[in-house]
This record gives sequence, C-alpha cells and structure tokens, in this order.
Amino acid sequence: MIQYLTNNIKFNGLDITHICKPKLKNSYINVTKDGVILKTPKVSQRYIDGLLEEKQHWIRKKIIYLDNKTIVNKEILDADKAKDYLKKRVELYSKKMNLSFLELKFRRMKRRWGSCSSKKIITLNLYLYNTPIEQIDYVIVHELAHLKHMNHSEKFHNLVNEYFPTTKEIRSNFHLL
Repeated sequence: MIQYLTNNIKFNGLDITHICKPKLKNSYINVTKDGVILKTPKVSQRYIDGLLEEKQHWIRKKIIYLDNKTIVNKEILDADKAKDYLKKRVELYSKKMNLSFLELKFRRMKRRWGSCSSKKIITLNLYLYNTPIEQIDYVIVHELAHLKHMNHSEKFHNLVNEYFPTTKEIRSNFHLL
C-alpha cells in the first residue's frame, strides 16, 4: 500500500490540505465545499508557495462562488424581505445618482443579476439579496447607470466608476449561481 504525505498549509489566510503523491506528473488544486486541496508530486516548499501565489485569486473566486451557491441552495429565500431590502438600496442610489426609474421588478433569474429596459424598468434578481452588500450596490449602480447610458460605453463605465472605483475587483469576485 502506497502512503501519501498529507499536511495542512496556511497561506495568506487560506487553509489548504497538501497531498504529496510522488507518482503524479502535474500539480492539481481542487476547491470544494469541504476545503482547498493541493495535490503535487514531490516538490519544494518554494514551488508550492509560488503555485499558491499564482493561483490565489482563482482559489478565492472559487471559494466565494461555492459559498454563494451554498447559501442559495440551503437558505429559504424570503422574497418579501429581499424585495424590501433591495428596494431601499435602489432608492438610496437613485437619489445619490439623481436618476429616476419608472418601475422596479424582482425575479429569480439564473443568468443575470439585473437588467434595465429602455422604458426605465429595472429588474433585479431576488438571489442578489444573498450576496455581499458591495456586490448588491454595484449591481444597482450598474442598472441605474443604464438609465443614462443604455450601453456599456466608456461614458457608462465612467459613471459606474464614480460610485465604484474598484469595479474590476468587485466583478472578479462575482458569480452567477
């Protein structure tokens, strides 16, 4: 029976289980609801640190994605509570941005977080309620910005960036379920 060397690694706040399998030809990182697993052939600690540094952003994105998916799958969504909360956030940013909409709708959607029609109707995904507030507010600002610019032009992105200068960082951690 072949024995594998297993140890736990702490890397920039991440808990990683490292499994050394000498017969492996490549290294593999697997992110599951149970944690992060790194499988490698026999390699140096320097190699492991470099690999984790290189893949850190990807690992964190996967963890957030799995966390969000778990929340939606386990939590019974209280639609009225979600609508009330999201409506308040939309009204707040509508006033801040001095932009008005005609109607606010809510739906459970699989492929998008929100939309804005040319008739000034904003529709938000009810599952948005289960995401971090920074992402909720980003989606709201994004959809409100479409009231002024019905495209994704430079002017549109400049308007969004006035309220969210870290747009790229927010979007990189944001996944649909």
